[in-house]
Amino acid sequence: MSAREDDRETIVRSSGNVFRDLGIELTPEDEIKIEIAREITRVIQMREYTQKQVAELLCTDQAKVSNIVRGRLSGFSAERLLRFLLSLGVNVDVHLSEVNIGADSAPSEGRVTFHTPLAACG
Repeated sequence: MSAREDDRETIVRSSGNVFRDLGIELTPEDEIKIEIAREITRVIQMREYTQKQVAELLCTDQAKVSNIVRGRLSGFSAERLLRFLLSLGVNVDVHLSEVNIGADSAPSEGRVTFHTPLAACG
């Protein structure tokens, strides 16, 4: 993040990760859950589904769909959210790669990166 002072206010540019900007460190599983929930929410909005319709498609109840849409994910595993996403007819591509390490160094921890499709225009 970079900051700029403008008379009385400080303007802070986002890093692109609101959690990091707020000092919240997420586990890789948390990051996965959040991204899957974002995609579920995007599909619901794009297709103009009601939460009740989605609940029927996912064989769950409307309250659980509401929790997903609101980002309340503590009761969901990444696996369950992934099953929901697949049930909504979304393809999921997984690409695995190793962290580049030098000959004399120990491997560092891997990272999770998402490449979400751009929403269709118009």
